[in-house]
Amino acid sequence: MSRPPTLTLPPCAHAYRLDTERGAFAVHDARPDGAPIGTALLVPGFTGSKEDFIALLAPLAAAGFRAVAVDGRGQHESPGPREEQAYVQRELALDVLAQARAVHGPGSGPLHLLGHSLGGLITRAAVLLDAAPFRSLTVLSSGPAAIEAAQQARVRLLIQALGSLDMESVWRAMRELDPPEAADSATPPEIGAFLHRRWLNTVPEQLIATGRQMLEEPDRVAELAGTGLATHVVSGSVDYAWPVPWMDAMAERLAAHRSVIEGAEHSPNAERPEKTAEALTGFWSGVG
Repeated sequence: MSRPPTLTLPPCAHAYRLDTERGAFAVHDARPDGAPIGTALLVPGFTGSKEDFIALLAPLAAAGFRAVAVDGRGQHESPGPREEQAYVQRELALDVLAQARAVHGPGSGPLHLLGHSLGGLITRAAVLLDAAPFRSLTVLSSGPAAIEAAQQARVRLLIQALGSLDMESVWRAMRELDPPEAADSATPPEIGAFLHRRWLNTVPEQLIATGRQMLEEPDRVAELAGTGLATHVVSGSVDYAWPVPWMDAMAERLAAHRSVIEGAEHSPNAERPEKTAEALTGFWSGVG
């Protein structure tokens, strides 16, 4: 679970509901002074939300990019139905394409797509449906197929719990499984309260359906390579969901640009935002 270092939006950003032909989505939209040289659509991961990108917004805007971070359907402040079918990967990918159409217009520059963790699988699916809107795809802390075995076991336990317990009970059970460094005493009270609130706001069927995606995702790297879209694989130097060597190999198969953010783990966007923003903007500038 990503822990944003702050919940305060920078002055360059504002929160609103983005209207699309597939419904309204809660977003944080950061804009540079003057016309953007490009626009980035940022898609969060499993149990995540737009807040996971807050620390990236100011440095991306300072580099000249508009950045739009979104809550997907059923995530935090974006509503969603109480049925698992609404959260199959194709539906979430179609949402991304609708969001892209809503944010990309005259004067917005090339559109760059980024997906964090589960968001990497969803954005890949969106590109495989239609790569035309995008100048590039960045997969951040996301791998070629399903997550590694130990994390699969944890997700299976979570899915089982979500099928039989209320969200508050599942939250308490998850906290008991957290490692010592993730204890509440190590998390600022306002961040801890936000994480709890975000969890309770998330639709359980969304978590069940997307959890299954991380267990069952096939290897679609060759399909992605076949699109010819410029790609960027970014990770921390350690990752518990998709081991770093898996991401190294994926980048080679894609002939992708590769960035490793030293000192970061599964959420470089929150853990080392300045270095992550530097890697992102360097890549985006290079592909136009």
